[in-house]
Amino acid sequence: MYYNNFGDRKLSMLMDFYELTMANGYFSNGMKDDIVYFDIFFRKNPDGAGFSIVAGLEQVIQYIKELKFNDHDIEYLRGKNLFSEEFLRYLKEFKFSGDIYAIPEGTPVFPNEPLVTVRAKSIDAQLIETMLLLTINHQSLIATKANRVVRAANGRPVMEFGARRSQGYDGAIYGARAAYIGGVVGTATTLADEAFGVPALGTMAHSWVQMFESEYEAFKVYAENYPDSCTLLIDTYNVIKSGIPNAIRISKEILEPMGKRLKGVRIDSGDIAYLSKKCRKMLNDANLHDCTIVASNSLDEFIIEDLLDQGAKVDSFGVGERLITAKSEPVFGCVYKLVAIEKDGQIIPKIKLSENEEKITNPGYKKVWRLYDRKADNPIADVVALSHEIIDDTQPYTIFDEIHVWKKKKVTKFYAKNLQVPVFINGECVYESPSLDEIRHYCRQEVDKLWCEVKRFINPHSYYVDLSAELWNCKQNLISQYSFK
Repeated sequence: MYYNNFGDRKLSMLMDFYELTMANGYFSNGMKDDIVYFDIFFRKNPDGAGFSIVAGLEQVIQYIKELKFNDHDIEYLRGKNLFSEEFLRYLKEFKFSGDIYAIPEGTPVFPNEPLVTVRAKSIDAQLIETMLLLTINHQSLIATKANRVVRAANGRPVMEFGARRSQGYDGAIYGARAAYIGGVVGTATTLADEAFGVPALGTMAHSWVQMFESEYEAFKVYAENYPDSCTLLIDTYNVIKSGIPNAIRISKEILEPMGKRLKGVRIDSGDIAYLSKKCRKMLNDANLHDCTIVASNSLDEFIIEDLLDQGAKVDSFGVGERLITAKSEPVFGCVYKLVAIEKDGQIIPKIKLSENEEKITNPGYKKVWRLYDRKADNPIADVVALSHEIIDDTQPYTIFDEIHVWKKKKVTKFYAKNLQVPVFINGECVYESPSLDEIRHYCRQEVDKLWCEVKRFINPHSYYVDLSAELWNCKQNLISQYSFK
């Protein structure tokens, strides 16, 4: 299933205006059928992390399939008095006809490697830029943040609670989808469950407790309505003096006579480490060892890690605004760069130079290879190579640092995997998206393979992403060629 008002909202025109002016220019200058290559990549991991999680491919596919321009779009563009009638007729009949290759959702990825490669006619490639970027940028950002939070919880379930503070409707809905890929067990956003199957979870807010004459009565009515899933919010008034005693009383007077157990209590404010320890003791003394303690209240991976280091007795976490907005670093930073064109059947690499070294692009039509230790099955390094290159994993392979080229490592006893898969060929979708649960499972499996040093929150090991010797030489030649022009 998918959130299906893509079509209702008609997102074809969600693009930067320069994409249309450039497309019109290509058309007017006889360049509309020129074949070009673009890469989507990012330059650094958010939060100083050791890796990121790519997400959003399913929505990219949906957008490409539905990309067309209707009469209203054409009339709007005609009114700008910038576009030729021939170009507008071209748009009226437009259908994406190119190729797209991408790294599957849920894969751990690293800076400067192509997440998505587009091979298409110049107009096709230009018109899809904004939607591809905003989709991959947003969902990859939230999936990455969610994965950090989930790993900080160290096996304890994490729920996404952030819709009301997200950046708009799509931020909430697609953010919940991405967070689920990153490892959360569910969301408070009901539409994300209906649309994508992300389990919707939730019990009560403080207003429920305030609606009744007493906290006890509020808990009693809730328990009578939901005896099989009774989790009580205990910090409306006083956690230790009121909340926990009333929760225990509900368990003994209402639930246990029904043959039910109190499922959990939630703390949403105060010193969670201290309060959770006190609550755990009081619950255990009441023979409620199986009653879980849920913590919420502006949490993130660092606060969760600190709470657990302090011995907090928390069994699961609800994480809201700092996850759904990726508050600590709310921009993922993917870019969309031309890397090659075709002339007379030959692929001609293109490069973008800059005085900022990190902004110099890697030219050419490329693949991303991941080298895995054959015995441990851990990733050793990624190698970005030209598309025709094959890494022979039956022979030793030398990787080297792109800047400090004397830093080399000979890799042996490894296997090589090409990370990108074909998604569109000649405009037709050839990729069947896995289910969201399959993507989530794959993400966890691939993150588990990473070395612990790469997964550190503070000063993680820099994972090797190197260029093949042929690509490195190609890049150096282009730098020399253009730096004196």
